[in-house]
Amino acid sequence: PLPPQYSLVFDAGSTHTALYIYQWPTDKENGTGIVSQVEGCTVSGPGISSYADDPAGAGASLKPCLDKAMKIIPVKQQRETPTYLGATAGMRLLREQNSTKAEQVLAEVAKAIGEYPVDFRGARILTGNEEGSFGWITVNYLLGTLVKCSFTGQWTHPPAEDVVGALDLGGASAQITFLPGTTIDDSSMRVLLRLYGTNYSIYTHSYLCYGQKQALKMLMASLHQGSASPQEISHPCYPKGYQENITTADLYDSPCVHAPSTPSPAQVLTVTGTGDPAACSTAIRKLFNFSCGANRTCGFNGVYQPPVRGQFFAFSGLYHSLHFLKLTGGQSLSSVNATIWQFCTSTWGKVQKEFPTMNRTHLRDACAASSYALTLLLQGYKFNHTTWPNIHFIQQVAKVDAGWALGYVLNLTNTIPSETPQRVVGLQRSNWIAATVLLAVMLILIFCLLTITCCQKNSGYESL
Repeated sequence: PLPPQYSLVFDAGSTHTALYIYQWPTDKENGTGIVSQVEGCTVSGPGISSYADDPAGAGASLKPCLDKAMKIIPVKQQRETPTYLGATAGMRLLREQNSTKAEQVLAEVAKAIGEYPVDFRGARILTGNEEGSFGWITVNYLLGTLVKCSFTGQWTHPPAEDVVGALDLGGASAQITFLPGTTIDDSSMRVLLRLYGTNYSIYTHSYLCYGQKQALKMLMASLHQGSASPQEISHPCYPKGYQENITTADLYDSPCVHAPSTPSPAQVLTVTGTGDPAACSTAIRKLFNFSCGANRTCGFNGVYQPPVRGQFFAFSGLYHSLHFLKLTGGQSLSSVNATIWQFCTSTWGKVQKEFPTMNRTHLRDACAASSYALTLLLQGYKFNHTTWPNIHFIQQVAKVDAGWALGYVLNLTNTIPSETPQRVVGLQRSNWIAATVLLAVMLILIFCLLTITCCQKNSGYESL
């Protein structure tokens, strides 16, 4: 058998970067589920967009994970290993702020990867539609909802109802992608894919600034602007008894957060948690515009969205924010609401005692993050009590991390064919022997027949 093919993909998100090492056998017909994740490596430090003022640091941060990959991939195959870096919403925001700095960061990460003996195929910023559609491909590819191989060796297409939707929540953007039951009215949100000989017209939209990190930053700014005192912020989503100081420079350092006037960057603000779940929910809802135009279905902020349909797999931030509260096991919506409400009333001392090893920042944000995830799903995407059970919160599918990275490499390396794979039928050894003997006998008989025919013709000529 031929050695397996490897591929490397850097998922350069807004809050962190991860390297995924994939492999698949090159001597087999490509069927569903052949691609597997060999290893994942989390790059230390923040996302590459945080290196706007230190582009070389972005490149240097990737090297430990690349060193790890070189120890896994056989030396003879390293130069044949396609390697990609895809950056998402964090870099999209940096490009909006300063396109020159964004290009410098991409150039430095490309330079760092180019120093390794791999087939580097570029670093680029994905569009929101690409991020959503690649995530959709990943989940459905791994679930086997695009094509399946039956026991008889025939490739079959599962019914369209088996295809699932994808819900992705990053640090700076949120994606919803699914196969609607109606025609997609807005062509800018329609992606046409041809996979395994079948055409798919999927709806996808990416909400920039509505990733978890940026949404919580918008929430803080909204609370600041609505505060009676310009130096103090009462935060209903932070546990009661929690207190910290932040500067206006840190609060208004993102294009997602607009200051009402030019604040003094050195101004210090005191943030005090009040642990009020009702006020927390109200404050989060103010970040959205839930009204839709006349005769139009929408998600939020007036963005067109067909009604949600079918099963959905929710991953990334949606999974992590609810998994912390043990709410990813198929709990009812009522149970999810009650658990989040109860947690949001906890004091800072109580949650610290209950979760002593939890990162301080994550613990502080747990109420806000879970409340935000729930608001995004229910009021934003329009799920309800009836459709809530259709959402499955997952981190991996078939031991592969859910996300856009696998769909990205499948698309770029053409590992998923546009046409249905041909049927491959194997014969047992005894069958091969029988077939070979039969073929030999047939060839002998044909030779004898041709010889007799030639002899008869020669005899005829002699008589004449």
